[in-house]
Amino acid sequence: MDVTSARDECEAVLNEIESAVISDREFLETVLVGLLADGHVLLEDVPGTGKTLTARSFATALGLEFSRVQFTPDLLPADVLGTHVFNEKSREFEFNPGPIFANVVLADEINRAPPKTQAALLEAMEEGQATVDGETMELPKPFFVIATQNPVEQEGTFPLPEAQMDRFVAKTGIGYPDEAGELDLLRRRAGRSTRSPTVEPALDDERVAELRNVPEDVRVEGDLLQYVVSLARETREDRRVEVGVSPRGTQRLFEAARARAVVHGREYVVPEDVKRMAQDVLAHRLVLTPDAAVENTDKREIIDDVLDGVAVPTVGGQSQTA
Repeated sequence: MDVTSARDECEAVLNEIESAVISDREFLETVLVGLLADGHVLLEDVPGTGKTLTARSFATALGLEFSRVQFTPDLLPADVLGTHVFNEKSREFEFNPGPIFANVVLADEINRAPPKTQAALLEAMEEGQATVDGETMELPKPFFVIATQNPVEQEGTFPLPEAQMDRFVAKTGIGYPDEAGELDLLRRRAGRSTRSPTVEPALDDERVAELRNVPEDVRVEGDLLQYVVSLARETREDRRVEVGVSPRGTQRLFEAARARAVVHGREYVVPEDVKRMAQDVLAHRLVLTPDAAVENTDKREIIDDVLDGVAVPTVGGQSQTA
């Protein structure tokens, strides 16, 4: 599949999802970039903004098997991964797979479960496999986690472990629709008898697998590689940051920029790809100093400051400050 065909496939998926989800196009692109970058996406927003509908719509539009895990304070790792059950007929233990064994897994309200259960996803998200009772099993391919969480200050939530936050390519939010969007939401609801809108498949698992390979052929010039590295390293120098972006985060920004280039039908990355993805890819990886945390410093503002302070490469080999 070439870049032009990939762009058309992406366009078909996004158009199909927009028929059900009232949201900003850039938000939907970010979720799709997470898939193309062979990673996972974390959605944070207040209840009722359409996070679950977005995840389900993506699975359907991509033509992939969908599974949902509702995270609760009493959820156990076995409830996510599965367990071995004794078969009375065969007199043997058989593995009963958990909901993690699907192509698109919605980890709904992930921060309502205790850290031990959240950590059950770590191996699955990084290695594409799950280990239960010492037995390691491959997960379906493609494998894509869309996790949702409510704002951390809400009652009954647990902060995600830093190691798990680092496994998400991007963290973003839907936000409230504008007035026109909210009116459109009511008009769409009035025009059908069911509460939830329907989405039709635009792809299938084989085409999704091909689509995920396309970013590997996207060119990234040396000055842009340096730009990505400089952004990541600058976060480690900020006085408000105790732990800056890790080398894994640097790589994820590189991969997300290539994926965004594919969504926009380009065989090469431009500075705008890096800048557009920087906040969603880097902000959630920062660990603030105690003083910055007490002051409720916005991590995305820190990334804004980093973008302002690092020179942006241009095609002509010169640079400018963002």
